[in-house]
Amino acid sequence: MTVCLTSFRAEPRVEQTVLRAAAILRAAGAQVILAAGAVRADNGPETLPEEQAFAAADLVVTVGGDGTILHTAKKCSRKGTPVLGINLGRTGFLATCEPEELEWKLEKLAKGEYGIEERALLQASCTGVEEPLVALNDLVIYGGHRRQAIDLDVLCDGRPVSNCRGDGLILATPTGSTAYSLSAGGPVLDARIRGLVLTSICAHSLQRPAIVFAADRKITVRPGRQQRGLVLISVDGEREIPLPQAGELQVGLSEKSVKLVTFYDTDQFDAIDKKLRGR
Repeated sequence: MTVCLTSFRAEPRVEQTVLRAAAILRAAGAQVILAAGAVRADNGPETLPEEQAFAAADLVVTVGGDGTILHTAKKCSRKGTPVLGINLGRTGFLATCEPEELEWKLEKLAKGEYGIEERALLQASCTGVEEPLVALNDLVIYGGHRRQAIDLDVLCDGRPVSNCRGDGLILATPTGSTAYSLSAGGPVLDARIRGLVLTSICAHSLQRPAIVFAADRKITVRPGRQQRGLVLISVDGEREIPLPQAGELQVGLSEKSVKLVTFYDTDQFDAIDKKLRGR
């Protein structure tokens, strides 16, 4: 098995964890390569440019927070390479390995004693943007002028289902249902569900419940008739794209998925209990 180690923060704790993980994996019989930028390892594992490292790996291990996993997992979904996150972030909700679990979990990894959980991806097209937008957590639609409410129309399979006037909307995967959507009052979805959830952000309405859509639905978001200011779209918090006044965002589930390494069937619910409840 060839394992690629990657990270995006050049700080001592991250570098120490990368080197420690590499040593454990190599001792357990795995071949290890480093994605460029992870850490400099003289007389250690081979270092390759990120794209080459991901292509050569049977499995990718990230060291950092959820942002590192989000960035890596979407790239690895192109080939279907599984991803394991070692959590050095504040919450690390997507990570299934904590620093104190490093030895035994990486040994199991090298022996092939792990499970795979497939997570749905959102894929969207936006007026004025040539390439598709892909999100593991969510697409957030909000106003460019924070003090002004925005007006958005939502259609499902071409039929109007909602109009939102407020701070914006979140379209989230089941994975993303425990992120911003949850903070905005949305439901927690089992990560194994194939679907997406629409959650309003501070809606100017006494009743604006979240809506869960089936996997084959196509959701369209357009600026409403009363919308006058700038509308922006955030893709997993990594990109910010303007939505033209006469444009639209069309969203559905991608045919591709992200493969996350698990060690228990209940990893998602353990994370809810320990990390969201603060136990």
